[in-house]
Amino acid sequence: MAQKGVQLDREIISCSICLDLLKDPVTTPCGHSYCMNCIKSFWDVEDVKKLHSCPQCRQTFTPRPVLLKNTMLADLVEELKKTGLQAAPADHCYAGPEDVSCDVCTGRKRKAIKSCLQCVSISFCEKHLQPHYESPAFEKHKLVDPSKKLQENICSRHDEVMKMFCRTDQQCICYLCSVDEHKGHDTVTAAAERTERQRELEVSRLNIQQRIQDREKDVKLLQQEVEAVNRSADEAVKDSEKIFTELIRLMEKRSSDVKQQVRSQQKSEVSRVKELQEKLEQEISELKRKDAELKLLSHTEDHNQFLHNYPSLSPLREPTDSSGIDIRPLSYFEDVTAAVSEVRDKLQDVLREKWTNISLAVTEVDVLLSPSQAEPKTRAEFLRYSSEITLDPNTAHTLLLLSEGNRKATLLSEQQSYSSHPDRFTLYFQVLSRESLTGRCYWEVERRGEVYVAVVYKNISRTGSSKECGFGYNDKSWALRCDKNSFTFRYNKIKTPVSGPQSSRVGVYLDHRAGILSFYSVSETMTLLHRVQTTFTQPLYAGLRINGVYGNTAEFCKLK
Repeated sequence: MAQKGVQLDREIISCSICLDLLKDPVTTPCGHSYCMNCIKSFWDVEDVKKLHSCPQCRQTFTPRPVLLKNTMLADLVEELKKTGLQAAPADHCYAGPEDVSCDVCTGRKRKAIKSCLQCVSISFCEKHLQPHYESPAFEKHKLVDPSKKLQENICSRHDEVMKMFCRTDQQCICYLCSVDEHKGHDTVTAAAERTERQRELEVSRLNIQQRIQDREKDVKLLQQEVEAVNRSADEAVKDSEKIFTELIRLMEKRSSDVKQQVRSQQKSEVSRVKELQEKLEQEISELKRKDAELKLLSHTEDHNQFLHNYPSLSPLREPTDSSGIDIRPLSYFEDVTAAVSEVRDKLQDVLREKWTNISLAVTEVDVLLSPSQAEPKTRAEFLRYSSEITLDPNTAHTLLLLSEGNRKATLLSEQQSYSSHPDRFTLYFQVLSRESLTGRCYWEVERRGEVYVAVVYKNISRTGSSKECGFGYNDKSWALRCDKNSFTFRYNKIKTPVSGPQSSRVGVYLDHRAGILSFYSVSETMTLLHRVQTTFTQPLYAGLRINGVYGNTAEFCKLK
């Protein structure tokens, strides 16, 4: 009996939320007690509903009750602690705030382990569920996992369990509904409808599982593709580094050879010059000595002495041959510098010419996906390929003013002070981008007035007739003419009318490798205006041509 009393005391002073001894105990208006922090936290969650309930008896309170410390219960807890009573261990049999509680338990409710659909949707703990296992009267009752939504199985009109399904209205109903407001409807038992839906569900699951398998295969293939791309890229980087290292070594070897040859020739020539220089200096010394002797003899006053000494003077040696010395402007190894410079210029020309091929080979690396995956559909997908494009002043017609960091072209009436350049357009008001376009690219042009938006091969003529240099009039350019009320596509003098919503902004998508060129009208949505499928044999450049009145403009938009 004493043990039972201790157990009773534990339950009295334990919080049914945290299952521990009460801390700062408070009592709700319905008489149940909790830790201050536990019940506050529980009600904080319910604040959104503006309705607060007791976790045990579910009685609701409006407004939220003001809680005060229960001093008598607090004193009792402290007194029992002094007698050696420890905090009650967490009892997992009792229901917490997130658990489904037994609808039969009184007082502190235990966790429900099953819900019965026949017992007007009641949930039972292990103790109160025993009759369902022991009594034949409950053999046909349907037990399911405990749920807080059992009330949804009760007909709000007749307070009966809804065991029927109305196919006409696509809703669960009770038996009385089937003979009342759903009379004459196509009704079946909920079990029969479930069986039918279950079959559909299984078919859907099979389809989903098949799609999962297909997608897993695709993912595996893509992973293999990623590994192949990475492996190929690593090999290309390694090989290119090796090749460039060999080129650098070759250049260093040639540099060393030139240096060695120059120094060797320098040494030889300097030695030859110094040898001649020494001979001449020796001759000068000898001549100076002879001149001194002659000068001394010339000052002898005694005629006999003069005549006596004159024959003893040594004769002059033959002069050193200096006829090979040619006085000319100093120019020795300058020709070497010129020759090396010529090699440098030729190498630069070769690199500049071949670099486009290297760049094109790099950008044309593209994993071939299915068409639905390869070509963007939404503007967000197009923006993944957005390119920063600027205009090349060396190509701009002299009546085009470039501004906004060379992104905008404006047609003016006065000539611009551009220097002469062979790349400049002279017939039409046209300009090309500085950047070449390979791989996948997307850009947008904001226009005012009549504008041609084009892609162009760099070797298009800059002068001559319209079919030689005009965008869209030859086989080196593809152009969309954008006027106030219409669009027209031009290629190789063939004009194709284009229909679509008018917009001041035109989007251009280029997939160089796939040979796809698409023009879009861009506003709140993107509308395809014209699509080209061809084969591009060279890198392309973005082009703009401005017609109409002075002041018309075209600008490459900033998309990043």
